[in-house]
Amino acid sequence: MVIYAPKNSEAAYGLSEKLGIELVSIKPDDDMLYLKSDDTGLSLNQGGLELRGDFSKLLPRLKKNNLDREFLIKASKTKNKNPVAIDATAGMGEDSLLLASAGYRVIMYEYDAVIAELLKDAMRRAREIDELSEIVGRMELINADSIQGMKMLDFTPDLILLDPMFPERQKSALVKKKFQLLQKLEMPCTNQDELLSAAISLKPHKILIKRPLKGEYLAGKKPSYSIRGKAVRYDCIVIS
Repeated sequence: MVIYAPKNSEAAYGLSEKLGIELVSIKPDDDMLYLKSDDTGLSLNQGGLELRGDFSKLLPRLKKNNLDREFLIKASKTKNKNPVAIDATAGMGEDSLLLASAGYRVIMYEYDAVIAELLKDAMRRAREIDELSEIVGRMELINADSIQGMKMLDFTPDLILLDPMFPERQKSALVKKKFQLLQKLEMPCTNQDELLSAAISLKPHKILIKRPLKGEYLAGKKPSYSIRGKAVRYDCIVIS
């Protein structure tokens, strides 16, 4: 992987140094996976596909009537006035944005450094949009292994969201093309028992596990109940 910057900016140079990825000014071949840094932000590219975080596209879903119909929001209802959520598998942060829109302060963990930078760039641009700036202000990104991160937390969150990537999801026809790029960086979850154990050990009120509609239970643990949509379901484990 390289970072392609048509204009060799200071930001692109800094990103190259941070990630330890070569910076080039000539467009890579189409078959190469590369980051592009330009005036519009940061994107992941290969074979004509481009992945760029853009929270502005979610604005229609954030309107109250639409937000209340989101299965994630239905599953995450709480009576607490200032709830805190842990998104242990943040990815591009769209679920975290929904939770933050519903009033949660969200701490996001993303293990992959490249994905974390894509998410950070999306958050930076969202802060410049009036309708999103306050929402994104409730989101905190940590580039780290969430299993180890959760073990080090010294407080009890209200909610923990788990959306691990599994091999069966990679084969699904429902996976959008742009997220095929993301899956080149994010390995399928192989430590599901440890991930769930770390979440349970924090004793949150509720753990939400986002799964394919017909996917197996995470770590084989039957949830307290499930909320089902057309393509995904949320398995809810109520701790207290």
